[in-house]
Amino acid sequence: MFTLAEVASLNDIQPTYRILKPWWDVFMDYLAVVMLMVAIFAGTMQLTKDQVVCLPVLQSTVNSKAQPGASGKADFTTVETTTGQGEEASMRTVSSTPTVTPDVPLSRATSSQYQPTESGQELKKEQRDSLGRKTNLDFQQYVFINQMCYHLALPWYSKYFPYLVLIHTIILIVSSNFWFKYPKTCSKIEHFVSILGKCFESPWTTKALSETACEDSEENKQRLTGAQSLPKYVSTSSDEGSPSASTPMITKSGFKFSADKPMIEVPSVTILDKKDGEQAKALFEKVRKFRAHVEDSDLIYKLYVGQTVIKTVKFIFILCYTANFVNTISFEHICNPKVEHLIGYTQFECTHNMAYMLKKLLISYISLICVYGFICLYTLFWLFRIPLKEYSFEKVREESSFSDIPDVKNDFAFLLHMVDQYDQLYSKRFGVFLSEVSENKLREISLNHEWTFEKLRQHVSRNAQDKQELHLFMLSGVPDAVFDLTDLDVLKLELIPEAKIPAKISQMTNLQELHLCHCPAKVEQTAFSFLRDHLRCLHVKFTDVAEIPAWVYLLKNLRELYLIGNLNSENNKMIGLESLRELRHLKILHVKSNLTKIPPNITDVAPHLTKLVIHNDGTKLVVLNSLKKMTNVAELELQNCELERIPHAIFSLSNLQELDLKSNSIRTIEEIISFQHLKRLTCLKLWHNKIVNIPSSVTHIKNLESLYLSNNKLESLPAAVFSLQKLRCLDVSYNSIALIPVEIGLLQNLQHFHITGNKVDILPKQLFKCVKLRTLSLGQNCITSIPDKVGQLLQLTHLELKGNCLDRLPATLGQCQLLRKSGLVVEDHLFDALPSEVKEVLNQDTSIPFANGI
Repeated sequence: MFTLAEVASLNDIQPTYRILKPWWDVFMDYLAVVMLMVAIFAGTMQLTKDQVVCLPVLQSTVNSKAQPGASGKADFTTVETTTGQGEEASMRTVSSTPTVTPDVPLSRATSSQYQPTESGQELKKEQRDSLGRKTNLDFQQYVFINQMCYHLALPWYSKYFPYLVLIHTIILIVSSNFWFKYPKTCSKIEHFVSILGKCFESPWTTKALSETACEDSEENKQRLTGAQSLPKYVSTSSDEGSPSASTPMITKSGFKFSADKPMIEVPSVTILDKKDGEQAKALFEKVRKFRAHVEDSDLIYKLYVGQTVIKTVKFIFILCYTANFVNTISFEHICNPKVEHLIGYTQFECTHNMAYMLKKLLISYISLICVYGFICLYTLFWLFRIPLKEYSFEKVREESSFSDIPDVKNDFAFLLHMVDQYDQLYSKRFGVFLSEVSENKLREISLNHEWTFEKLRQHVSRNAQDKQELHLFMLSGVPDAVFDLTDLDVLKLELIPEAKIPAKISQMTNLQELHLCHCPAKVEQTAFSFLRDHLRCLHVKFTDVAEIPAWVYLLKNLRELYLIGNLNSENNKMIGLESLRELRHLKILHVKSNLTKIPPNITDVAPHLTKLVIHNDGTKLVVLNSLKKMTNVAELELQNCELERIPHAIFSLSNLQELDLKSNSIRTIEEIISFQHLKRLTCLKLWHNKIVNIPSSVTHIKNLESLYLSNNKLESLPAAVFSLQKLRCLDVSYNSIALIPVEIGLLQNLQHFHITGNKVDILPKQLFKCVKLRTLSLGQNCITSIPDKVGQLLQLTHLELKGNCLDRLPATLGQCQLLRKSGLVVEDHLFDALPSEVKEVLNQDTSIPFANGI
């Protein structure tokens, strides 16, 4: 048993694909239905009324017509018949004295009947012929001969015409719908119809086309607004005036949209809610994937052409053989069955009851087939007249503002051609979802609905510099409400491919720092003017140098520029750093890349640079001569540049105050004596290298205040280091130093001493003469005891002892007035072993500020 739902689903198939059926397919379907009805009607008539009626042709009649009788007496023909055994119907022998059998019907056309009379009187020949003659056949014999002659005398086409029409019609119906059922095409067609229906009914389609109607032409505007003609306003830059309140919304210029122009909606267009926006986004993705899947083949087109050719060949075949059998259908037939031993007659005349009706039905069928065939020929003409494997949205582009709708090919193009035969409005509405401009506009609207001012305000935070910061990550664009946060100091845009900065940014008067991380932002003219005058710090992170916006090099009031990305020697020419000449107030340039040499163009901004940072990814920096021109540089960092020695060009930087050569391959620093000419050098960072020893010439750097030598291969500290009387910070952590020289007591200004991760086992008492120590890092060594003199370090705020061989801590730690438990890094059991009064002192809260750095 079939359920009602199952039967209903079969009825839904045809309406689903109706948009892919052009007028000829629909017309051929109706013709097929009519032909099917012809077959059913003919078959029904044949089953109920199809009969052949036969009467025997009497031999005497034939002879009498051939040889007229000379005598006036009638000839009685004696017919001898052999009766079969067990047969109820037998032929009776006609004797000279015939028996009257009133049950036998009279023949009117085939023989003359003799009426015997008691006097034996002869009737006239004319009367004999008109009245006919008895055949003396039984009813069953008539039935038998009718059936015999139906198969022998009747033409085969008269018998099988309804079945042939039925078979041909079914073949034609299958040929017309095979491309809907073939698995390789059915899935694509079903997917296409589903997407097309959703695109047609999507609220976003209506909204986009309605806005397009406002943007089209003066004629379209007149149609929407009545007789009043509205001036066309195209937003090209933010310098242009704002449109009036009655001006239709036009926010597009190429691929850019002006965010400072008011968005005027057509009254009949509803604003998309969040659900509609999400559905439209999903449709854009589905259309993109479907296009990529379907455009790579033309199977649907070939299958449709193939089935059309089959229908045409079928039409020609039916027409050719049917025309030959039209005249074979007749009412009268002569039958000569070889059953004389049963019936006694050799020839019969038969009439076919359905002959007239079948002939009319056949003529109707031929007429339908001819019409069907002409439509097939027209279909072939349409298939090969134009290139159906290419589809252009040129008309749609002309009628709308979406000028970027691409042309499509292969099966995708063919399906759209088929849809055009149904209604061209489908293609127009479908084209909206092929446009990147339309997609970007949808993203913009959806983004503004989702990221309201209140939501953005919740994401504003305070950074380490106590500035208000907003970080937007992986959005489809920049929400308009961002530019209403007028008190924002830092704006970070990360992985936003369609970021646009409108003129509304000019109301963010506090904005001084902007981050563009893989975000090639486009800026309107008014917005650029604001950034040029107000922006102080810019961070740009990119994959390819071409992603750096061109307007970056024109920010004349920029103070800090951070470039992070690929800037190898091959595309240094593309970087456009020659335009850095416009950055007249640039003080800090930070480049994190893979340079092999310092670009000469950087020297164009050298006179006003005070800090240059180059972080390489391990690529060797070999050319450094251009550094000599940077006479005003106070801070220089060359990190991870595979340097093996201290570059000589550095010794020409007379204003250099801080040098950082972290993470290089420096083994020897004999050139350190040349630093005596750098009178302002106060900080030297040579950490994370391969330095084995420190030359005694380090004593010539009289003004050195900070020396970082951690993560090297030092085994000892020379006495020359402790002659640097201004030294306030010494970091020799993570080396192989086994002994702290007693000369360390000479560093009376030492405030930070780091020797973590070495092999020190004894602490000299002279160390505790450095009473200005604030930070003392002694962790991960071999120290067995801490002298009681540690209590002399009254300014100590941080003491690291964890990772040594200590069994107790001195009670004098309680004398370190600024030391607290949070600043004491030691094992828990050692802390617990301290006297309770010491622990109370260390656990006390203090509001006295202190610094761990310089």
